[in-house]
Amino acid sequence: MYKSLRAQTLHYLARPHERIPQAPIDRPAAWRGEDLRQRSDWMITLSPTEITEIQSAAQRAEALCKPLTALGRNDLPLPTLSPRIAQWRDHIRHGRGFVLIRGLPVDTLSEAQIEIVYWGLGHHLGIPGAQNPQGDLLGHVRDQRSGDDVRYYRTNKALAPHCDAADVVGLLCLKKARSGGLSRIASSVAVFNELLRRRPELVPRLFQPFWFDTKGDGGIPAFPIEPCRYAAGELRSFWLSDYFRSAQNMPHVPRLSPEERELLDLYDTLAGDPAFYLDMDLEPGDLQLISNHTIVHARTGFEDWPEPEQRRHLLRLWITLPEAEAAKIRWLRGLSLARLTATAARELVRTKLAR
Repeated sequence: MYKSLRAQTLHYLARPHERIPQAPIDRPAAWRGEDLRQRSDWMITLSPTEITEIQSAAQRAEALCKPLTALGRNDLPLPTLSPRIAQWRDHIRHGRGFVLIRGLPVDTLSEAQIEIVYWGLGHHLGIPGAQNPQGDLLGHVRDQRSGDDVRYYRTNKALAPHCDAADVVGLLCLKKARSGGLSRIASSVAVFNELLRRRPELVPRLFQPFWFDTKGDGGIPAFPIEPCRYAAGELRSFWLSDYFRSAQNMPHVPRLSPEERELLDLYDTLAGDPAFYLDMDLEPGDLQLISNHTIVHARTGFEDWPEPEQRRHLLRLWITLPEAEAAKIRWLRGLSLARLTATAARELVRTKLAR
């Protein structure tokens, strides 16, 4: 079982909303990079027993000869590791919003076995999902050297702070670059708190839609999305300012005001401030899992190895986290989903009429 791109995106964006917070949000997810750089409790190293269990499970799952999409949690049994995976999920959902797992045995597994392990871990955490209209379930993040029309994550360029359209994104490092390519994360909750402190008059605009450039996904060229939603004490943010800006190239999208451009610039500046961000130099076997609701992630530019077999290579996984919610939150989420669905239908009609 896995989520289609449409189902996963709607689940992620259908965020419950009650009001605009007027005070800083005091939750574990509101961390600052300058504090976490002094600690290491966000790093989790697998034990030899857990590594052996993963290797055995990969071999057993491979022997089933099932396609990846047919493999589920029961096909990759992890009785020893499962309780720890539940803790990782809790850290991501209710804690700091991320974990770094070290020691996955990528050097002793075949590429097929690595994909099986990663896919199986996704099922232990939640429900994996598609990452593009083509239905790719495991994204290969590397420099494709294919020219200017390729998505930025498939180049060696730096990536600005952003979120992906899933509850959780995982990056498993198989090969690292010759230099650079650091994974940079920042708490979107901490960035919000700092915006509230510095420019409270700009904060309400975060709870109104910005037009988002979809790059044609879903048959809609642009879609209005609120960067922030807040309910039951939780802030959920979606940020991709490059695509908020590029939507301006479409004639039907309203022009950004000077204040709106200032807000986009200030948010990016804060997320790119060393006081807020935390850099990770992922090594082969490192698995980074982050919440797209409370974390923005970026990447520094990199120089790769000349040999193709040595070049930087990460596997990306998108995961939905089903959970029990209070009746009020379910109702608010349903309202949000209905509004999103109606907006999508309207924009599809607009697109067809404009052809």
